[in-house]
Amino acid sequence: MSRRLRRRVSKKGKEKVVAHSYTEFEEEVSTSERNGDVNWTCLPDDTVIQLFSCLNYRDRASLASTYAGICRSSALGAESADAIIFLQARNLRELSGDYCRKITDATLSVIAARHELLECLQLGPDFCERITSDAVKQIAFCCPNLTKLRLSGIRDVQGDAINALGKHCPHLTDVGFLDCLKVDELALGNVASLRFLSVAGTSNVKWGVVSHVWHKLPNLLGLDVSRTDVGPAAVSRLLISSQSLKVLCALNCPVLEGDANFTVPKIKGKSLLAHFTDIFEGIASLFADITSKGKTVFLDWRNSKKTHKSMDEMMSWFEWILSHSLLRSAENNPQGLDDFWLKQGAPLLLILMQSSQEDVQERAATGLATFVVIDDEHASIDRGRAEAVMRDGGIRLLLDLAKSWREGLQSEAAKAIANLSVNVNVAKAVAEEGGIDILASLARSMNRLVAEEAAGGLWNLSVGEEHKGAIAEAGGVKALVDLIFKWSSGGDGVLERAAGALANLAADDKCSMAVALAGGVHALVMLARNCKFEGVQEQAARALANLAAHGDSNGNNAAVGQEVGALEALVQLTRSPHEGVRQEAAGALWNLSFDDRNREAIASAGGVEALVALAQTCSNASPGLQERAAGALWGLSVSEANSVAIGREGGVAPLIALARSDAEDVHETAAGALWNLAFNPGNALRIVEEGGVPALVHLCSSSVSKMARFMAALALAYMFDGRMDEYALVGTSSESTSKIVSLDGSRRMALKHIEAFILMFSDRQAFTTAAASSAPAALAEVTEGARIQEAGHLRCSGAEIGRFISMLKNPSVLKACAAFALLQFTIPGGRHALHHAKLMQNAGAARVLRATAAAATAPLEAKIFARIVLRNLEHHQAESSKGI
Repeated sequence: MSRRLRRRVSKKGKEKVVAHSYTEFEEEVSTSERNGDVNWTCLPDDTVIQLFSCLNYRDRASLASTYAGICRSSALGAESADAIIFLQARNLRELSGDYCRKITDATLSVIAARHELLECLQLGPDFCERITSDAVKQIAFCCPNLTKLRLSGIRDVQGDAINALGKHCPHLTDVGFLDCLKVDELALGNVASLRFLSVAGTSNVKWGVVSHVWHKLPNLLGLDVSRTDVGPAAVSRLLISSQSLKVLCALNCPVLEGDANFTVPKIKGKSLLAHFTDIFEGIASLFADITSKGKTVFLDWRNSKKTHKSMDEMMSWFEWILSHSLLRSAENNPQGLDDFWLKQGAPLLLILMQSSQEDVQERAATGLATFVVIDDEHASIDRGRAEAVMRDGGIRLLLDLAKSWREGLQSEAAKAIANLSVNVNVAKAVAEEGGIDILASLARSMNRLVAEEAAGGLWNLSVGEEHKGAIAEAGGVKALVDLIFKWSSGGDGVLERAAGALANLAADDKCSMAVALAGGVHALVMLARNCKFEGVQEQAARALANLAAHGDSNGNNAAVGQEVGALEALVQLTRSPHEGVRQEAAGALWNLSFDDRNREAIASAGGVEALVALAQTCSNASPGLQERAAGALWGLSVSEANSVAIGREGGVAPLIALARSDAEDVHETAAGALWNLAFNPGNALRIVEEGGVPALVHLCSSSVSKMARFMAALALAYMFDGRMDEYALVGTSSESTSKIVSLDGSRRMALKHIEAFILMFSDRQAFTTAAASSAPAALAEVTEGARIQEAGHLRCSGAEIGRFISMLKNPSVLKACAAFALLQFTIPGGRHALHHAKLMQNAGAARVLRATAAAATAPLEAKIFARIVLRNLEHHQAESSKGI
């Protein structure tokens, strides 16, 4: 998260109370005006602050010394730890920052020494791991005007440091030592000026000491012990014994919440805020003269036209402690808080997003982004929580924050929008509220964290088909491509999100063309070649796979293949140790293999060897990887040379193993690959020798997928149409005899199951009617019953069509099998039906089909199927003559 310089402003409703400028600044302004010079210090504060936001933190710190006249407040962010040492703003009153793990005692001591007018110092919620009590003492010695000190994650806040604060900082009223390992309780009891104290998340607190000491603090109004092991006894004693204490906040305190017998002390003018109490009502009860409704207490306060200094002070503290505790609870996600989040947590976060305190707004937005997530790894969110945010107007609030000029708010709001948009209903609301345009704009930010979260939002929104076009129209495609070039090194998070969003968009035909036009092919190939982060590799490969999936409708398949280094990179990624990367790379190679030039180029790049090796190692992998490994080999095996190479490299055995998978999709790709391989008699024999016949027979008879059964039957038909027999007749006479005997047994098994497969599509009544009548309706009924819808996507070569025509002359069941296959390939409306019809016409198939239809000894199925194929050919010829 990155922040900017900001002026010290307190807001209430529509009013803004801005701290007065110093006399020396006013004098500089008037002098500038008299001389007619252009002085940047004369610009309005908001303009100057926005200019500062364009600088890096080192430049901001350096420039702050020049701007010392009005530099009342400074904020630090993730990049600032190294630059903070340069900060020299003479009149600095407030310093706050997060992501301050690198800040050391020495750095903080120098800052304190240079800024003796400092009144407020806040570092967190990130832990200050390198800050010790020594720095706290230096702050006490150097900053006597200190009123507010809030530090997170210090290991041990010792008594001498706390005592120094009490002695040298007489105006110190607000102290927060959050998430510390140890705090000296006795010493805190000596800081009599304290009005507000938070030890939320701090461990090793001696509650016996606390309950006997802290109640004596004469001015203590608010105490926050959230996320600690405080028990009922200490809570009760503090509420009862302290004369000044008005509110005790104890959110997410397991010991307290686990005591079923605990009863909240009912003391007028005092409230306990916990998961089991009504927080809104508890706060409202303290200000009965301002509000009568608990739920509206924050809004009533912000809209009040009266000045209530004590109320303003306490309500601002409430906002601060609640935003911290809710964020930490969301991050830790303890069990049993569903009811709390829906009834109180979500409404509180939405209220806090409307705070005038920037850090409160950011933590609230981060809390919303976090509390909806159930499983970050699988991008799962809680539907009820997400839709509760949407119902209460959270989407509009987040989008308004995302439009802020403050980068920290932009980043956190975009993150929340991204996470919530996993829910389809929320995604729809985001789109309807103009969120796509806002995210596309943020994706162009020069701040990497902002751009990263915006890209994440576009990634989640692009899952919905209805949002893809809107993202493209908003300029989102170009913004995402530009992100890849802008952060090509050192930005794994933004690169993964940008590539993931482009992958989703590339699945749409029109958007895929926009991705290519914006330079997306080059950008994604660059990631696949050069990036070492597995998440980026996976999304880049997936995006290339989707770009290549539109072979018939645009030229992206060829464009990806022609991009320098693309195929080599994808082949290399199939060897990745990360399964997701291997899966997407194999999927990309599968899609690319539909292009003839790509197919051969993949083989030249070592694709055959790589994919066979992948298939050999994925027997226990996910079905997705198995499907794509077999699919890529299926695609490559369309080429006769590649088919032979796959067999020679040992690809038959792993494909047979994959054919035994429990997954329907794996059945189809493995059967398809084995069908192609079986066209070569040498491979066909390898399939028999590797035990492939029982596997194909099982697919043919038992697979849930009709396509898998169909292609398994075709593979068996290739294997036993006689061509493998000639290949098997090699070697000595005894070896040949053994092979023939072995093949005879396999042939009988195969032909039996091929026949059973064909009969699955045979309705005896429909066939009898068709045999007795030449009416088109009778043949149409048979066609409809026999049709395998997905088979229309298969594309055969002239050699394959010729082989099926030759099978029509076979006296066995292969005659019916061939006629059935040709029926599937020529059904009008099929993707490649016209192509197949032309190949058949060129091969003189009509004569063989008529002979089959008229053959007295042919099976009825073969005769009827042959008649239907003849009719299909006549249809395609007539359509071609019309120019269709």
